[in-house]
Amino acid sequence: MTIWFDVEDLFEYAGSGFRPSGIQRLSYELYVAVRALDPAAVGFVRHDRPAGTMRVVEWADVEAIYSTMSHVTVQNSSAAASSHARPLRDVAGLRLLAARFPREVAQPLGEAARAQLGALRCLWRAARAIPGAAARFRQAHAPEARQATGAEPQLDLREIGRPTDILASFGSPWSFPDYSKTVERIATITGMRFAMLVYDLIPMTRPEFCDCGLVELFNRFSINCLPMADIVLAISESTALDIVAWSTREGVPLRSAPRAIPIGTGFNHTTPAPVLPSGLEAGSYALFVSTIEARKNHILAFRAWRRLLEELQADQVPTLVFAGRTGWMVADLMQQIQNAGHLGGKLVHVESPDDAALTALYQSARFTLFPSLYEGWGLPVSESLSFGKVCLAASSTSIPEAGREFCLYHDPDNVTEAVALYRRAITEPGLIPNLEARISSEYRPTPWSATARAVLDALV
Repeated sequence: MTIWFDVEDLFEYAGSGFRPSGIQRLSYELYVAVRALDPAAVGFVRHDRPAGTMRVVEWADVEAIYSTMSHVTVQNSSAAASSHARPLRDVAGLRLLAARFPREVAQPLGEAARAQLGALRCLWRAARAIPGAAARFRQAHAPEARQATGAEPQLDLREIGRPTDILASFGSPWSFPDYSKTVERIATITGMRFAMLVYDLIPMTRPEFCDCGLVELFNRFSINCLPMADIVLAISESTALDIVAWSTREGVPLRSAPRAIPIGTGFNHTTPAPVLPSGLEAGSYALFVSTIEARKNHILAFRAWRRLLEELQADQVPTLVFAGRTGWMVADLMQQIQNAGHLGGKLVHVESPDDAALTALYQSARFTLFPSLYEGWGLPVSESLSFGKVCLAASSTSIPEAGREFCLYHDPDNVTEAVALYRRAITEPGLIPNLEARISSEYRPTPWSATARAVLDALV
């Protein structure tokens, strides 16, 4: 049996110029862990949309694209606008332009880029069929093609897949048109089973936090794909319950009951940056790691910090650090932050920090915040704990599953309650150190090998 993981979303996300989000980080850690347990049982595939199939890609190419994405620096729009001399540079320009927008806005731009790349792949396959043409095409275009798309996937999954195999969708494929048809075509020809890992149903359960285009895409994807899945896994008990409630409410039958798997704690900690971003000093700031979007509730943190600065001496209040790219539905918040002079310098935004900067930020934070209104798991919470840092977190949805008894919780809809908790963390001398000591002595991180073992147990 071979588990074929669909990794197209990693390449698409990287091609759009984004650093990895929680989904890409989690799925990649899972791939690494599953390979470590049983490398012979795992393969990886990318989409061949013109042919309506998926093709095998080497693990080395997956590693390389993730490494590139983890260290990407988002360029400005002028750089994108100037990249138009040749077709492949047009593709790069579209991807860089897409990086300036939230994913729901960038998705149509990504579609245009993928269409150009699909045409290029068709030309390449045609060239290989013409004697002598392949070498000339490779000499003229292959260096740029490899840079833009990664290595060319080869073997067709329809030809090598077996009934004992599993096609596993553990990423974020909902933006790909006709995904369910591609999966159904491959499953019909090969007889292999289809497995899905569900992170959350937020576009359907809380559409107010999402772009309307994403709501439509995600709805169509879920209605088409979830009933096809022979195995449905979820990243939390909360998400598993959401799936059951949704399928019951909408009358969508499931082939199997959703099964929650344990999620590994944190990610591989890279070597920290030698200097903290923005001139920050160790222990002087509270850290909020997340893309800035409405659902993550940065507005509560901003309002709470303003009140803390009104009620306490400024030198008592640590700097509030937002670490993450600016996303969607937050234009009003960003304008408020600017109008407030970044709270007199007490609010710092570290835009899209790379892994080294993130490690340094976590290691030197006084404590962390995560007041998100709705989560499928809560990776910033478990990541904070992996660094031994206390997180002041929302008490909603799956977040207490991630933080357990090692976090301090508040209602994410209640600014007054959040201010009271933040004030305690700042003014009560023993509160944070005592909980840090408890984390050090009692907290047991979940290894990614446990996540991988749970996946293999569910799929085999």
